Amino acid sequence: MTKLPIALVQLSSTDDPAANLPVTEAYVREAATGGAQLIVTPEVTNMVSMSRARQNEKLNLESGDPTLARLREVADDCGVWLLIGSLAVKGAPDGRFSNRSFLISPGGETVARYDKIHMFDAIPTAQETYRESNGYRPGGEATLARTSIANIGMTICYDMRFPDLYLRLARAGAQILTVPSAFTGPTGAAHWEVLLRARAIETGCFVLAPAQCGVHSATRGPERKTWGHSLVISPWGEVIADGGDAPGVVSAILDLDEIAGARQRVPSLVGAQAIVGP
Repeated sequence: MTKLPIALVQLSSTDDPAANLPVTEAYVREAATGGAQLIVTPEVTNMVSMSRARQNEKLNLESGDPTLARLREVADDCGVWLLIGSLAVKGAPDGRFSNRSFLISPGGETVARYDKIHMFDAIPTAQETYRESNGYRPGGEATLARTSIANIGMTICYDMRFPDLYLRLARAGAQILTVPSAFTGPTGAAHWEVLLRARAIETGCFVLAPAQCGVHSATRGPERKTWGHSLVISPWGEVIADGGDAPGVVSAILDLDEIAGARQRVPSLVGAQAIVGP
């Protein structure tokens, strides 16, 4: 397969997983009806919350997570590959949560998982401080999913600031890099597109980056605002599609032959040669 129809789902998830699920399902079904064979949702699809108490109240173990269970059924029903950008789930051995991405087959099976490695411990503005590592346990292994449609390197959000991860995935055979995100407004405006385009250019891969967007209503704790602008980027670093700042579905067709073409034009994956002489 050289032409792959894909879709990104852009969400504005609240801190209520039960309310978020039917919205996500509707968008996934819309994308499938539109012909997408691979559909990707954003980071923390099930719940956006700044309150650890609220998360403890609403989150589940992977084995009992209703969002995961239902979206597996939807993938099976629609006959599509579904990459759930991430779900916040309980079960880490130290009591923290896991920020975990899932790749679901057209038969509804979980065929790959990835736990976010790099935690967002940052101060985007004087008014905003994030310490993701306080609530989430970082993963320790990269994940490359070899499927019948493409080889998919799975990453999440803040990972994009660490190019070595993407180079390792590309050298291992990745053709598509997924970067589901919930980017802040200040960092989104400054860095979102340029970092994602850089990752595509460096690796010669397609980059699929579905995002959370807008103001996320909260029952407990402060509301959060995210950047949106889900992006599909070519191996040459061109923006193919931009989801803007509202929830919805972003569709595109990937020509996988472009990967080899980009890598032949700029063969950086083979490594730099030593410079000899004066």
